Amino acid sequence: MSKPATPPRLEHLPNGTHHLLVDGAPYLLRAAELNNSSLSSGRYMMDVWPRLVHGNVNTVLGSVSWEQIEPDEGEYEFRELDEVLRDAREWGLKVVLLWFGAYKNAMSTYAPRWVKRDSKRFPRARTTSQSGKIEVCDALTVFSDNLVRSDARAFARLMAHLHEVDREYTVIMVQVENEVGLLGDSRDRSGAANAVFEAPVPTDLVEALRKDWDVLRPSLRERLGEFYASPPPATATWEQAFGKSTATDELFMAYHFAKYVEQVASAGKNEHLVPLYANAWLHSPPDPIANIPESEDAQHGAGGADIGAGSDPKVTNAKPNPVGGGSEPGVYPSGGPVPGMLDIWQVFAPSLSFLSPDIYTADYLDTCRSYSHRGQTLFIPEQRRDEYGALRIWAAIGTYGAIGCSPFGIDTIDPTATPFTEHYQLLKEVAPLILSARTSGLETYGFWFDRFEAGESDPSPTHTVRMGEWQLVIERAHVFGHPSPGYGMVIQQESDRFLLIGEGFQVNFKSTSPDSVFTGILSFEEKEVDPANPESGELRTLRLMNGDETRAGKHVVMPSRDPDYGDFFICITIPARTRIAECSVYSLTE
Repeated sequence: MSKPATPPRLEHLPNGTHHLLVDGAPYLLRAAELNNSSLSSGRYMMDVWPRLVHGNVNTVLGSVSWEQIEPDEGEYEFRELDEVLRDAREWGLKVVLLWFGAYKNAMSTYAPRWVKRDSKRFPRARTTSQSGKIEVCDALTVFSDNLVRSDARAFARLMAHLHEVDREYTVIMVQVENEVGLLGDSRDRSGAANAVFEAPVPTDLVEALRKDWDVLRPSLRERLGEFYASPPPATATWEQAFGKSTATDELFMAYHFAKYVEQVASAGKNEHLVPLYANAWLHSPPDPIANIPESEDAQHGAGGADIGAGSDPKVTNAKPNPVGGGSEPGVYPSGGPVPGMLDIWQVFAPSLSFLSPDIYTADYLDTCRSYSHRGQTLFIPEQRRDEYGALRIWAAIGTYGAIGCSPFGIDTIDPTATPFTEHYQLLKEVAPLILSARTSGLETYGFWFDRFEAGESDPSPTHTVRMGEWQLVIERAHVFGHPSPGYGMVIQQESDRFLLIGEGFQVNFKSTSPDSVFTGILSFEEKEVDPANPESGELRTLRLMNGDETRAGKHVVMPSRDPDYGDFFICITIPARTRIAECSVYSLTE
């Protein structure tokens, strides 16, 4: 009899990073998310699977919807799901299932027809129109016991089914709902919502805010400064306790959405134990260098920084973009697990292993920092599939210890047309080294350098970091023509030995000792993964690098694969080969 598979689980490491353990071993997700409807059909997926494998993907994110598995109340249908899970297994892929239950992108379009048609049993949320009229919207109210019980029951049945048919743990994580919150207003204006809003603030929220005050995100403490300084009476309503503002509305919605998702998640967790998480459509203006055409001004999850305490006190009537972004609650989904509401979600949805950002035009580094709050696991379930997105995964993985990143819409682009194919090929080769570094608590640092055109200013800064007793200056690789994009990470393997991964950059090392008079390169070797054992991460030396490849001993250069030689007539720069190298440095004192 074969040994039963080990359930996937998260491991918290002493240095603050995390492993996702799959089959008992650390696993780095080379993930990609399908378009919304793709995983609903085994026939559709037949020609998608080989493209995913060709693209060096090891984990696919795809949806299973409430309308799909419970078309009639109490009658469940899993044939298509079973087929796609069997096929994923045959292609050697793992799956992260996305539960599109009552909420998908802050709307209820994936609820089954028997829910949609019965507005008495499953009432709708109501929002304020631009004319000031209260209108019914395409979202079910979160203030419905009937809804949360039905959603939780369906999710529990899904998880119970996985427990029955997926003993190999092809499904390694499950996302609960998708980008929850309310669009079109800062809070629900339905009768049920108004009654709760005008009632006293729940005691568990008040106690949690006061108990956790010192660890709350600064933006939330700023919002709640008056509440903390002058505690309200136990009978205080939401506006009496927190003031009249859209910030109060968002806090109200976040508390209730977190409690809703917790009820759904805990029901599923009781049936089948894999890590659960929820994702966020982010707020705030786009990254200024994101280069989004005006017609595509926002994608799912644009934004990243917290909104401050100075939210407009009047109710917003701004209409949401149908796909993302927004600077005010209701323009982005009010109540979702955005950076400013992370503490609320972390406290009131404890069945979730972590909360995740969908990053499209957000400031990538700020968002990674935000979603590492309270030491939670970082996973980016949606992001751009272009070069802009691919470059940034190295910072998420190298600097912030992400367990993986996932470009969205991977099934509608040929693997030869997306840069993720080449990035994932390199990540596949070096994943054992990255995971081993995390296990050992080694210092790692990831970075990127964006593409820019001749005549434009360079949008990417030089990186100056300290690793042990050395200062590293990481900059674009020197060329005589126009520099290319660059990306990668540095791992300090020993006190004076470093592993470099990537292309299009160079590193200058300098001792931080006050007695040092000279720092030099002791050795520089291009490495390759042993082709006889490619999954091991075992490296062997391909070339000994020196001379021109170190700019006369000044830099460790990781060139791009197609350097621009410009008009210089001596070709002293070389193209990258493996994108993996190891160097040792030394210092002299007098």
